[in-house]
Amino acid sequence: MLRRCAPGPPAHRSLHRALPRAGPAVRDRLRQCAARIPEAGAVLDLLEKCPEHQKKGGFPVVVFEGLDATGKTTVTQSVTDTLNGILLRSPPACISQWRTVFDDEPAPIKRAFYAAGNYILASEIAKASTQAPVIIDRYWHSTAAYTIATEINGKAQDLPPAHDEVYQWPEDLLKPDLVLLLTVDPEERVRRLQHRGLQKTKEEAELEANSLFRQRVEDSYRRMVNPTCQEVDASPSKEEVLKTVLQLIKKHCAV
Repeated sequence: MLRRCAPGPPAHRSLHRALPRAGPAVRDRLRQCAARIPEAGAVLDLLEKCPEHQKKGGFPVVVFEGLDATGKTTVTQSVTDTLNGILLRSPPACISQWRTVFDDEPAPIKRAFYAAGNYILASEIAKASTQAPVIIDRYWHSTAAYTIATEINGKAQDLPPAHDEVYQWPEDLLKPDLVLLLTVDPEERVRRLQHRGLQKTKEEAELEANSLFRQRVEDSYRRMVNPTCQEVDASPSKEEVLKTVLQLIKKHCAV
């Protein structure tokens, strides 16, 4: 039996409010702020064009999760090239230009935007997976893990207990066949970030400055269920990581 987080401590109740659990809740939140935020209306228009119940095609759908600078961009591109697949990202390109608008909004609105991106992405996955293997750079687990880590202060033991519904995949969202969580040790991740020289998001700056936040994000990823995250050490060379990833895809998916 899954434990619901709403009746728990105040922090868990705020988490429940911040993370919409289904498509109708996402749309309701965006409608509430559409008069003030025109971009919310635009996201709603895109959502309304998506069928409510998405069905996956015959090709495998593989998601890559992980903190920034764990190698997702390199690995997803390499896997896509190797499998002659289709590469998709969350949030999808059609709404990603509005990230800066929603990142400055309160948590319930911000998370509704990212959750909406997952439902719009599901429509793209449904179509693409009828044509080729689909490789995805982040999906629902990112939305959930960052919401949990942001709303819950303190150490990993302060997170909602394992099997809480917050770690469960939404029932009305298209599921992938496999989710791979890329991890590297903190020092290696910082070194990679410094070499990239890209502008940091607020959450990336928090990850770099706050080891507890980083731990909460990764522990949240590890508690996700239905589907769970298969952890992959992304510290070795690109070639070794690609080999490991392809072996896991072959094991869990029909390619």
